[in-house]
Amino acid sequence: EMIAEKILPGDFYVTRHDEMIVTVLGSCVSACIRDEDARIGGMNHFMLPTEGELDKDAWARSDAARYGNYAMERMINEILKLGGQRDRLEIKVFGGGRVLAGLSDVGARNIEFVLEYLQEEGLSPAAQDLGDVFPRKVYYYPQSGRVRMKKIREVKNATIVLREQEYMDVLKKKPIAGAVELF
Repeated sequence: EMIAEKILPGDFYVTRHDEMIVTVLGSCVSACIRDEDARIGGMNHFMLPTEGELDKDAWARSDAARYGNYAMERMINEILKLGGQRDRLEIKVFGGGRVLAGLSDVGARNIEFVLEYLQEEGLSPAAQDLGDVFPRKVYYYPQSGRVRMKKIREVKNATIVLREQEYMDVLKKKPIAGAVELF
């Protein structure tokens, strides 16, 4: 019997136990990161806030990217605090579907962000499943590094979209974690 920890938009979870972490992604992105030797890993679930229609370069330099940096750094720092080592991190990234109709393609921005972030940090994904138009349900087993992912081709209700819309509304109202110095 295994404990399953479910994470929602804006969450992350790190463990050193034999657990499963599960989330459902629409336009959001999740990074599954672990240190195989230290047997510590976790998953985050984040979205960049939309900032109007900025051109790509202005957008990349905008405050929006700080949300993604914060989501990635918090989780990586937690893994390192528990004994993980940066040079041993295995990373798998998922999500960024175009599921929020009528909005600019926030999923594409999330994908672009996470891949650029990894490149700038000298990290490369061991696996990825990004983009497309389907939500995904992701099951991550940090102890083994195994990921099971299911594309949700028929959405029975609007829960995923509503959850992401609510998260986006929170991001619009919440100040950016700018007072926090990231390193």
